[in-house]
Amino acid sequence: MEKQKNAVGRRKEAVTRVFLNRGEGKITINDKDYKDYFPLVYLQNQVEQPFKVIEGTEKFDVKINATGGGMKGQAEAAKLGIARAILEVNPELRPTLKAAGLLKRDPRSVERKKPGKKKARRSFQFSKR
Repeated sequence: MEKQKNAVGRRKEAVTRVFLNRGEGKITINDKDYKDYFPLVYLQNQVEQPFKVIEGTEKFDVKINATGGGMKGQAEAAKLGIARAILEVNPELRPTLKAAGLLKRDPRSVERKKPGKKKARRSFQFSKR
């Protein structure tokens, strides 16, 4: 792998651009170490998951630019972006990543608020009298 590979991951309102290079397993998000950027362990595990599935954590250096959304959305967007970038490096890993469900974009997002309602589905309280 001569050039860096890049991919995009999305989830809810979060968008991450992932840049993958050969290296020793360093993951940086917005110029911070991913363990500092995501202090919660389960979010760190989300970011590491594609490497755990292919069993190659120390093969790549990852640089991620994350914008929009919240912490969980950014972590899951990073997971999708990393999986897509790994696929560009080695297309033979597709069945492994697909079986783990890492190549599917989660389409769920916040439903819009409807007119005449309090929230998306919540109505005002009904009063009979």
